[in-house]
Amino acid sequence: MSIRDSIKERILILDGAMGTMIQGYNLTEKDFRGRLELLQMLNYQGNNDMLNLTRPDVIEDIHRRYLKAGADIITTNTFSSQRVSQADYHLESSARDMALEGAKIARKCADEFSTADKPRFVAGSIGPTNKTCSMSPDVSDPAKRDLTYDSLFESYSEQVAAMIEGGIDVILIETIFDTLNAKVAVDASISEMCKAGVDLPVMLSVTITDLSGRTLSGQTLDAFLASVSSYPIFSIGLNCSFGAEQMRPYLKELSAKAPYYISIYPNAGLPNSMGLYDETADTMVPQMATYIDDKLVNIIGGCCGTTDDFIAGYAKIVKGKSPHIPVEWPKEIILSGLEQFRLSPEITFVNVGERCNVAGSRKFLRLIKEKNYEEALTIARKQVDDGALVLDINMDDGLLEAKEEMVHFLNMVSSEPEIARVPLMIDSSDWSVVVAALKCVQGKSIVNSISLKEGEDSFIQHAKDVLRYGAAVVVMCFDEEGQATSFERRIEIASRAYKILTEKVGFPAQDIIFDPNILAICTGMKEHNSYALDFIRAAEWIKKNLPGAHVSGGVSNLSFSFRGNNYIREAMHAVFLYHAIQAGMDFGIVNPATKVTYADIPEDHLKIIEDVVLDRVEGSDELLIDLANKILEQKDEQVEDGVNHSSSDQEAWRSESLEERLVYALRKGISTYLNEDIHEALQKYSRAVDVIEGPLMRGMNEVGDLFGAGKMFLPQVVKTARTMKDAVAILQPYIEKEKVGGKAIAGKVLLATVKGDVHDIGKNIVGVVMACNNYEVIDMGVMVPADKIIKKAKEEKVDLIGLSGLITPSLQEMVNDVVAFKEAGLKIPVMIGGATTSQLHVALKIAPLYDSPVVWIKDASVNPSIAAVLLNKRERDNFCKELNKTYECLRAGYKEQQLKILSLDKARENKLNLFE
Repeated sequence: MSIRDSIKERILILDGAMGTMIQGYNLTEKDFRGRLELLQMLNYQGNNDMLNLTRPDVIEDIHRRYLKAGADIITTNTFSSQRVSQADYHLESSARDMALEGAKIARKCADEFSTADKPRFVAGSIGPTNKTCSMSPDVSDPAKRDLTYDSLFESYSEQVAAMIEGGIDVILIETIFDTLNAKVAVDASISEMCKAGVDLPVMLSVTITDLSGRTLSGQTLDAFLASVSSYPIFSIGLNCSFGAEQMRPYLKELSAKAPYYISIYPNAGLPNSMGLYDETADTMVPQMATYIDDKLVNIIGGCCGTTDDFIAGYAKIVKGKSPHIPVEWPKEIILSGLEQFRLSPEITFVNVGERCNVAGSRKFLRLIKEKNYEEALTIARKQVDDGALVLDINMDDGLLEAKEEMVHFLNMVSSEPEIARVPLMIDSSDWSVVVAALKCVQGKSIVNSISLKEGEDSFIQHAKDVLRYGAAVVVMCFDEEGQATSFERRIEIASRAYKILTEKVGFPAQDIIFDPNILAICTGMKEHNSYALDFIRAAEWIKKNLPGAHVSGGVSNLSFSFRGNNYIREAMHAVFLYHAIQAGMDFGIVNPATKVTYADIPEDHLKIIEDVVLDRVEGSDELLIDLANKILEQKDEQVEDGVNHSSSDQEAWRSESLEERLVYALRKGISTYLNEDIHEALQKYSRAVDVIEGPLMRGMNEVGDLFGAGKMFLPQVVKTARTMKDAVAILQPYIEKEKVGGKAIAGKVLLATVKGDVHDIGKNIVGVVMACNNYEVIDMGVMVPADKIIKKAKEEKVDLIGLSGLITPSLQEMVNDVVAFKEAGLKIPVMIGGATTSQLHVALKIAPLYDSPVVWIKDASVNPSIAAVLLNKRERDNFCKELNKTYECLRAGYKEQQLKILSLDKARENKLNLFE
């Protein structure tokens, strides 16, 4: 019986955590190294996938324990068995062997326990890697990427091929924090299955990283569902993140909307201040039972902190219970940026913003040529603010490197949450540019466009590419004979293309958007007069005869003859859209800032324009030309690109106090007025540094609070950090002037985000604050192993080391770091910071392992004062005495708390025996 058959009958049990179980075996560095020839300078402990090669007996034992507990599906120990993750250990060449052996080990164990009544299945585990395709690793360079689609595809393909060879039954792409990484994994999986001639189910499992319910790369669950809707997915679910109870609202959302089987395997609760998990099998099993009783799930299991005890409990509660029944996917187009866009019946028209098109906006073209991407982004932002539901991006110009510019600008767009929330239309006549663009987009975009002009073979291949990268498509009414201009040719080509796409390619009908060619009218040539009317007739025919398909067009083409007369152009567009939308046109590339609506047009103007657009009266084109000339004589003021920059349009927040304006600018990531407001602040504050430590730091603290409360998500935080950096750049010359008489630096500080962690927003802010306080900052970036920190600290003779981390595994890495520092003979004070860190954890786990001060820093603003004390010989001793007292109190309090919560059995073991 296959897993596809089994899941229809019952709820399946997935196994629990691999890492948690491995920790129970008390393995040493020797176990991880085995007999392999490895670099002696590296610490391989924690690279659990290596155990497939060095201690397969341990992995076998864990699989068997889960199978004995009742697991129907065991996951291979291959979460990081690909070159991207193994590069940190210089083990790229061993990644395939880890994946192959991991699959073989699990296959062997599953076969041992399989029976006719209860078959056991192997899920090939694919983790997200430690890098992201959708976000920059450098806050000052939002277009930068550490990882490309192609390099990750190659890495994942090798992993999937090895696991298929090893005998897996299912592909499990899990702990998804960046949808683009997941799309690469799906692409690689489908590609390798085709090569191997197998058809395995693909499971996707997302991790929610904060209370906003978004992934780390900023997508909502709705948007994620849209992004993967083109792929043949078996199940979608949630793992890691929070505990079972905290996942309830997100699980309910998935169960109500996803047309797939639903899985959930949460952590054993939220990590406590020690980075440990408080939930037990006894407390968590009842929570999971509620999901089963509510028929929300088809597969349940455990993630971090869970063991075979949890799985044994789950096996009991699924008996006799009915599984979740997947819902149907809506029969309408659903797109996504960071948020989902769904063309529901209430939305009669989708206006696609046209101004980020170098062929249609002289201003945008100029900005791209000048590499002025920040201002180019303001055009995109304004279109969204003005109501564009989709953004068209086009870089086709003879003087531009279109592919390079497209990739750069799309990467910039992804760093701007207010823009990136809407879906994108990838617009190019060069197919290589389209493909390069699709490899940058985590959402579900629209490709504009494909056509039959190069024949069916090319058309089919392009359509398959669009499906491969998870997009919808615009189909132009062109064929081998050229562009369709009549009603008859338009519907002939549309009908042929629809049949090929739906019957030969398997393209979803709702993801097909026809463009029957909006062509210029009123050109002086009589044969052009019916172009608009024929488009409208074709739109009506397509909607009636090609079920599910949509209609779009570039509206500005219609009025090309009246360039320079914005009123006439906008009035023609308004009339055309009024009739075309009624006929079935539901997409259109337009300027969302257009001022003229159908209702605004005076009756005498309206009659002339409608006569032209609908080709009702012979000679009406001459009347429209006369009207246009009269309007030109009035010399109405025109504004480039329809953007009015007058002071009357300035935002209301500009009337607030100086401090409130600076805080607002940081919170929203607005740099437009920074120069003006910073110079005003310099008149008010005695020192430039005071501006940073006052209103600017207050703004950053508000950002931190909002992020912690789930009211901001990570891309927004990245944007605010960039604005903070811009503000400091303005202040820097004044800070330099305030350094009287060539004053020596206050000290040299080394900052690093620890190995395994790619987050650096907080660290970057610390660096800014420290630099502003006259400290020389050496920023080593992210994913920095202890040996590199030690080497750099010795070379630079630094005075302080700052360790940063955002994720829970970073807590243990910090412990490893200070142990390595001690072994290397360092006596340098260490400052600890980051979202998951706490003073309690430092007191219990880090400070006792190091001979010099280890100080937990709650807030970036206090770093300079703590650093000053640590580097002052007279103050340092007293500070350290007080710090040690604080740590002793925390340790004692923690110990007392642990004694209070001993289990009944443990308490009985500690009873006083008067007769011994």
